[in-house]
Amino acid sequence: MLEAFVFLTILLGFFGIIFKKNLIMKIISMDVMSTGVIAYYVVVAAREGVFTPILAGDPKGAYADPVPQAVILTAIVIGFSIQALMLVGVMKLAQDNPTLETNEIERSNTP
Repeated sequence: MLEAFVFLTILLGFFGIIFKKNLIMKIISMDVMSTGVIAYYVVVAAREGVFTPILAGDPKGAYADPVPQAVILTAIVIGFSIQALMLVGVMKLAQDNPTLETNEIERSNTP
Protein backbone atom coordinates (compact mmCIF):
# COMPACT_ATOMS: atom_id res chain seq x y z
CA MET A 1 0.00 0.00 0.00
CA LEU A 2 2.81 2.40 0.89
CA GLU A 3 4.61 1.57 -2.35
CA ALA A 4 1.47 2.47 -4.28
CA PHE A 5 1.28 5.91 -2.67
CA VAL A 6 4.97 6.53 -3.35
CA PHE A 7 4.53 5.44 -6.97
CA LEU A 8 1.49 7.72 -7.24
CA THR A 9 3.64 10.61 -5.98
CA ILE A 10 6.24 9.89 -8.65
CA LEU A 11 3.57 9.76 -11.36
CA LEU A 12 1.95 12.96 -10.07
CA GLY A 13 5.27 14.80 -10.35
CA PHE A 14 5.98 13.29 -13.77
CA PHE A 15 2.63 14.31 -15.21
CA GLY A 16 3.00 17.74 -13.63
CA ILE A 17 6.27 18.23 -15.51
CA ILE A 18 4.64 17.20 -18.77
CA PHE A 19 1.27 18.96 -18.56
CA LYS A 20 1.89 22.14 -16.54
CA LYS A 21 2.81 25.16 -18.65
CA ASN A 22 4.12 27.44 -15.89
CA LEU A 23 7.84 27.08 -15.22
CA ILE A 24 7.47 27.41 -11.43
CA MET A 25 4.88 24.62 -11.46
CA LYS A 26 7.27 22.48 -13.50
CA ILE A 27 9.98 23.00 -10.88
CA ILE A 28 7.57 22.12 -8.07
CA SER A 29 6.48 19.02 -9.99
CA MET A 30 10.09 17.97 -10.43
CA ASP A 31 10.62 18.38 -6.69
CA VAL A 32 7.54 16.25 -5.97
CA MET A 33 8.83 13.56 -8.32
CA SER A 34 12.29 13.53 -6.75
CA THR A 35 10.72 13.34 -3.30
CA GLY A 36 8.73 10.33 -4.45
CA VAL A 37 11.86 8.64 -5.79
CA ILE A 38 13.68 9.23 -2.51
CA ALA A 39 10.67 7.92 -0.57
CA TYR A 40 10.58 4.82 -2.78
CA TYR A 41 14.25 4.19 -2.11
CA VAL A 42 13.62 4.53 1.63
CA VAL A 43 10.63 2.16 1.49
CA VAL A 44 12.63 -0.45 -0.40
CA ALA A 45 15.67 -0.13 1.88
CA ALA A 46 13.68 -0.22 5.14
CA ARG A 47 13.66 -3.54 6.95
CA GLU A 48 12.22 -4.52 10.27
CA GLY A 49 14.31 -6.02 13.03
CA VAL A 50 17.56 -4.28 12.14
CA PHE A 51 19.75 -2.32 14.51
CA THR A 52 21.80 0.81 14.00
CA PRO A 53 25.34 0.15 12.73
CA ILE A 54 26.86 1.84 15.78
CA LEU A 55 28.01 -1.13 17.81
CA ALA A 56 29.92 -1.06 21.07
CA GLY A 57 30.82 -4.71 21.15
CA ASP A 58 29.96 -7.92 19.38
CA PRO A 59 27.28 -7.47 16.70
CA LYS A 60 24.13 -9.35 17.71
CA GLY A 61 21.69 -9.74 14.84
CA ALA A 62 21.29 -7.84 11.60
CA TYR A 63 22.14 -4.17 11.38
CA ALA A 64 21.11 -1.46 8.94
CA ASP A 65 23.40 -0.72 6.05
CA PRO A 66 24.57 2.92 6.26
CA VAL A 67 25.37 3.19 2.53
CA PRO A 68 21.74 3.69 1.37
CA GLN A 69 21.33 6.35 4.04
CA ALA A 70 24.37 8.21 2.70
CA VAL A 71 23.11 7.88 -0.87
CA ILE A 72 19.71 9.30 0.09
CA LEU A 73 21.30 12.19 1.97
CA THR A 74 23.43 12.96 -1.08
CA ALA A 75 20.37 12.76 -3.36
CA ILE A 76 18.48 15.22 -1.15
CA VAL A 77 21.36 17.73 -1.23
CA ILE A 78 21.84 17.40 -4.99
CA GLY A 79 18.09 17.75 -5.57
CA PHE A 80 17.99 20.90 -3.47
CA SER A 81 20.92 22.44 -5.38
CA ILE A 82 19.37 21.58 -8.75
CA GLN A 83 16.08 23.13 -7.65
CA ALA A 84 17.88 26.31 -6.54
CA LEU A 85 19.74 26.48 -9.86
CA MET A 86 16.49 26.09 -11.82
CA LEU A 87 14.83 28.84 -9.77
CA VAL A 88 17.73 31.19 -10.52
CA GLY A 89 17.36 30.36 -14.22
CA VAL A 90 13.63 31.13 -14.06
CA MET A 91 14.38 34.43 -12.29
CA LYS A 92 16.77 35.40 -15.08
CA LEU A 93 14.19 34.36 -17.67
CA ALA A 94 11.51 36.39 -15.88
CA GLN A 95 13.59 39.55 -16.28
CA ASP A 96 13.26 39.31 -20.07
CA ASN A 97 9.71 37.95 -20.33
CA PRO A 98 6.53 39.24 -18.71
CA THR A 99 5.20 35.70 -18.22
CA LEU A 100 6.52 32.30 -17.13
CA GLU A 101 4.20 30.30 -19.39
CA THR A 102 6.23 28.09 -21.72
CA ASN A 103 3.94 28.66 -24.72
CA GLU A 104 4.31 32.43 -24.47
CA ILE A 105 8.09 32.25 -24.00
CA GLU A 106 8.47 29.97 -27.02
CA ARG A 107 6.22 32.19 -29.10
CA SER A 108 8.13 35.37 -28.20
CA ASN A 109 11.58 33.82 -28.85
CA THR A 110 10.76 32.12 -32.15
CA PRO A 111 12.46 33.85 -35.11
